[in-house]
Amino acid sequence: MVIPIYDVNPVRRTPWVTYGLIAANLLALLFTPLFANMGLGGEAVADLCHQTAFFQHYAAIPKELVTNMQLPLVATGAVGRGANGIGCVIDAPTYTKVPALSVLTSMFLHGGWLHLLGNMLFLWVFGNNIEDRFGRIGYLLVYLAAGYAAAYGFALANPDTAEPLIGASGAVSGILGAYLVLFPRARVWSLVPILFFIPLRLPAWIVLGTWFVLQWLYSAGLAVSGGGEVAYLAHVLGFVVGVLAALPFRGRGRPPVPRQVARYAEPQVMWRKTDRGGWR
Repeated sequence: MVIPIYDVNPVRRTPWVTYGLIAANLLALLFTPLFANMGLGGEAVADLCHQTAFFQHYAAIPKELVTNMQLPLVATGAVGRGANGIGCVIDAPTYTKVPALSVLTSMFLHGGWLHLLGNMLFLWVFGNNIEDRFGRIGYLLVYLAAGYAAAYGFALANPDTAEPLIGASGAVSGILGAYLVLFPRARVWSLVPILFFIPLRLPAWIVLGTWFVLQWLYSAGLAVSGGGEVAYLAHVLGFVVGVLAALPFRGRGRPPVPRQVARYAEPQVMWRKTDRGGWR
């Protein structure tokens, strides 16, 4: 897989929604219990229990999405000792959770810096052009629609799973799908790991097409991934939503870039014929 770092594809306006989404995801990570223990080389049981309780409260859980009911037993965040040793205390939830809203909050939760930076890098490189083409409101709607479709699609395929779904991957995948449809020939500077991270200027259809094929292979079990518990099916579903959303815009030309107005008018030279036949 290649790692995009910059695309040669100018925009007409500042992508404020893309900047806002990146900032919101960063702030959300700073306020999660997981952030307090980052970089310490290990996680204490108390931190793990607190983190588990937090994700069960605010992340999307496939079993809850399918049944539209929250889990009857969840981690409380406390640590206890049982027959199998020290573990997290489980009890009935003391809060009311709306599964549909948990999909929204889960889009802003990540499992660590690498998880966050990977998603935000793709959003930074490709999001600005989609925002420029769809407009701020349309861009945000596509982003959210891809995230919801990814979460609910994964839940329908795994209805008994109680593991929390976190991350903006499904929503960002929708932006990638839209970019592939609208700007397949745009050049993207990318790092290729198998070539010792040599930067190459590749067309978007190679960068994003390769990415999608790998996600599909992993989700179908046709390739082995070292990504751990990654919901690759959610990536595929979000990507497809982005493709479908961009198809109606494919035949339209890109809106013209507004010309800059000159600050000073150029002096006009007036010529007239003199009595002697010359010009001045």
